[in-house]
Amino acid sequence: MNKYLRQLFTAVVALFVILGLSSTIIMAVRANALNNDPRNARSLYHQLGAYRGAILASDGTVMAKSEPVNDAFKYLRTYSNGPLYAPVTGFFSINQTADRGLEASRSMLLNGEADSLIWQRAKAMLTGATNQGASIETSIDPKLQQVAYDQLGTRDGAAVAIEVNTGRILAMVSTPSYDPNKLATHDTKAASQAYNELSAGQNSPLINRATSQLYPPGSTFKTIVASAALETGDYQTDTKIPAGASYTLPGTATQLPNAEAQADGVNGQISLQEAVAWSSNTAFAQLGVKLGASKVSDMATKLGFGSTITIDGTESTGTPMTATASTFPSDPTDDKLALASIGQGDTTATPLQMAMVAQAIANNGKLMQPTLVDRVRAADLTVLSQTKPQTMANAFSEDSADKLTTMMESVVTEANPQLAIDGIKVAAKTGTAQIGTDNSAIDGWGIGFAPADDPQIAVAVLVHNTDVYGSLAAGPIMRAMMQEALQQ
Repeated sequence: MNKYLRQLFTAVVALFVILGLSSTIIMAVRANALNNDPRNARSLYHQLGAYRGAILASDGTVMAKSEPVNDAFKYLRTYSNGPLYAPVTGFFSINQTADRGLEASRSMLLNGEADSLIWQRAKAMLTGATNQGASIETSIDPKLQQVAYDQLGTRDGAAVAIEVNTGRILAMVSTPSYDPNKLATHDTKAASQAYNELSAGQNSPLINRATSQLYPPGSTFKTIVASAALETGDYQTDTKIPAGASYTLPGTATQLPNAEAQADGVNGQISLQEAVAWSSNTAFAQLGVKLGASKVSDMATKLGFGSTITIDGTESTGTPMTATASTFPSDPTDDKLALASIGQGDTTATPLQMAMVAQAIANNGKLMQPTLVDRVRAADLTVLSQTKPQTMANAFSEDSADKLTTMMESVVTEANPQLAIDGIKVAAKTGTAQIGTDNSAIDGWGIGFAPADDPQIAVAVLVHNTDVYGSLAAGPIMRAMMQEALQQ
């Protein structure tokens, strides 16, 4: 009899252990996955019925907020000037999980479910008040964001502005954009239709072109090759390097020309500074081959290439907002290295990445972690977290940064005087990357910072699939953004 009781007792204990383990797995390990499952109607009503915190620009402008409505979901998410801020906010939808922007990266804080808000939830429960999510205060400058958006207009492109010393993102624009309000509607049929229309095709406006799309950076990549050269100690701004009107890619019969006669140099030679100023393809293709893939690749890596860049959030706050890893070819043949060294071939970058390159040059070689959120506040205005500047890498020396700045100033003073700003020194590098069948179209770039002698703002602008040089397509947008930032 005692034997059977012991067996029964053991079986009961085992069942309780199994029950405990399964409950733990469901409530802890799989909690986030189950909550985010679109089939979970209970979770949907819980999220939409919660007072979601606001998303604010740096001056307090409301970019997103929850408004009470008279339906089963209680609150409707609304976006003021939705298309302007869509790349920053993302969207909160009745039938699509928030998967981009701050709505995703700070979701747990916005809906009040984050661990840091446990006392807020307890207080609401005890008092019978509505639990309110935290508000997110961003670094976005509304005026600068508007200028970039207006300047890009109907073109396919992106613009990013970064505060030089801190890495704070002051503007992040992607065009064409979309209106998150169409996805936030409680009309499930209308929301589904809007999502299907917006997400269709490779040119979907839901894609944040500033962070999630890769483009050949063209001649803006020459700043990275130049920095690699300076760091060897064998090159100065006045060092003569091989150039010429044309360069035959190693091991091929393909001729690489220059766009400007000044880029050819004199008697096949050009100074490093003039090569940057006039964007000499023949000089930088040969310089890249001379330096070798390892040196160029190492510098690109120090500046962020090859790694996914986290812009905001952690797994504990939601789905982190990241930028796609920019690429430089691994162990390329010399002909491919030559093309990669002028930002063509297998070299690709996001606009955010190239803004970071400009920021590092402006910041004495110190690459800062890009950030989008300044602080998070609970509903009672208590500061839950405040972002502090973080250094990602010391990519190159202050001496190299000073020389790069001088060379980039000459891009404006010598080759592109239309990019000058009265009374302000501007450092820039334009880029014209050939794309499409038979190189029939252009990705136009402009990167730079100002004032060159006391850098405050670093900018990168991309205009995709255009028909004019980067100096004409992206350059004026870059200039307008710098001018707006510096007159405030």
